[in-house]
Amino acid sequence: MNLAETFKLALAAIWSHKLRSFLTLLGMIIGMTAFMVVLSLLQGFNTYVDEKIAGIGTNAFNIQRFNFEDFKDTDTIAAAQRRNKELSFDELDYLRERSQLLDKIGAKTGGTSRDVRYGGETLRDVSIRGAEPVIAEIENVDIQDGRYFSDAENNNSMRVAFVGMDIATNLFPRGGALGSEIMISGIPYRIIGIQVAKGTVFGQPQDSFVQLPIKTFGANFGGLRFSRAPFFVVKPKDGVKMVDAVDEARTLMRIKRKIPSSEKDNFGIVTPDAISGLRDSIFGTISIVILVVPTIALVVGAIVIMNIMLVAVTERTKEIGIRKSLGARQADILRQFLLESALLSAIGGLIGLMLAIVLGIIITAYVFPTRIPWWSAVLAIGISSGVGILAGLFPAWKAAQLDPIEALRAD
Repeated sequence: MNLAETFKLALAAIWSHKLRSFLTLLGMIIGMTAFMVVLSLLQGFNTYVDEKIAGIGTNAFNIQRFNFEDFKDTDTIAAAQRRNKELSFDELDYLRERSQLLDKIGAKTGGTSRDVRYGGETLRDVSIRGAEPVIAEIENVDIQDGRYFSDAENNNSMRVAFVGMDIATNLFPRGGALGSEIMISGIPYRIIGIQVAKGTVFGQPQDSFVQLPIKTFGANFGGLRFSRAPFFVVKPKDGVKMVDAVDEARTLMRIKRKIPSSEKDNFGIVTPDAISGLRDSIFGTISIVILVVPTIALVVGAIVIMNIMLVAVTERTKEIGIRKSLGARQADILRQFLLESALLSAIGGLIGLMLAIVLGIIITAYVFPTRIPWWSAVLAIGISSGVGILAGLFPAWKAAQLDPIEALRAD
């Protein structure tokens, strides 16, 4: 008996018991849906870290007051607060003058929150930050309308603003944001540019912000101290390895700060690899544990399929006897039941994958970014089919071993 005939027999057997087949599929559907949704959340989180948290770019790094290691516990935090000084513009100029491997270096500030007003409309707790004009080039800022601020506007502390899309759409629903003046803490700022909409991440809007020239920000918001202190964003020259650029920046900072060779850095350098490494160290084990839970559901689904296939063998004992008496070999019977089991599982896996994709779209739209890579979709169907084959091995072997004479006597 060829594979096509075996496939038709398996489909007919599944279709002849629609309710039982559906209930059998349900375990696999739930297990596969849960597994793929969790996997898509983990993949989405990894993408978020790579693209959002490490938004300094794949070929840029930050120099800042603290490093990740400074936040191990309260003692290290207290020690770092005593040891590490806030960065200064003298250090920024020193890096620019002495570096050989660094292409562009720009300063940004920590943020503060203020109400932003235009006419009778007010937006509460909008993130306000300062940045040097070169930051637009380092971070490849996507501009929807207008432009980023210039060196002249920064040097003269001009009251101009580069805003997120939420500011433009909420304060100017009829358009006309570009060139208009918004009020922040009673001071007017003219909008000269609007960033391309970024959407939400973790349910947090990415488009509700105002960026000002860093000197304007320092003059109007209490100076560049404490939470508003600057940090540096650095981009290596083309062809320069990240590790070499980081080593040069670290050396220059140590020289500028006169740090003895026996003492550790009193500043932090954060690279995209460091952020990804922190993510992996924190969430690597957790991710495995999280994936184990829906995997248990897949195992339960496999047990349900095995149970149903054993019932099917018992119910179809006479059918097996007739087929054997007509010349069907043990391999034919084995193949028929294995294919039926694999088909049941594969159908359940495919439905589960489709449900996971739909749920992923909903979750991405309202809560959290999800991502299902093509390889995981292929792997999911392969795993579900493999689970079905493993679950059907014993029932198929039992069916193949039936004696045809004893099978024909069965009621």
